[in-house]
Amino acid sequence: MSRDIQLKEEWESVVKFLSEKFADGDRLDLDSILYLIGVQELGKGIQTFKKDEKVNLMHIAICRLLEPYGYYEFDFIDPDGWPHYKSLEDLPTLKAGEQTILMKEAIVKYFSSEDEA
Repeated sequence: MSRDIQLKEEWESVVKFLSEKFADGDRLDLDSILYLIGVQELGKGIQTFKKDEKVNLMHIAICRLLEPYGYYEFDFIDPDGWPHYKSLEDLPTLKAGEQTILMKEAIVKYFSSEDEA
């Protein structure tokens, strides 16, 4: 099976699972999944977040997802309980489609590693 087909199938499996669990079956998009990962990584449970906090949650998710690729490293938790990451390496210049593929691949790896933990 080609890498692209395998990623597509694994991505669809993650989307289906999360959509059923968190969106009453409505299909979640990439940004929604990033938000959910950010909430998970924050570890404070379900609560109402302000707009800037939602952006920060997505940033936490991106840092966490790209950490295994060597782009970010966990740095510290601030007094409010929010994780902070430091950049280790500049992200490569990618086209929009390539960015999406990288994020989907990282999300699939994130959930498969969560299953193993």
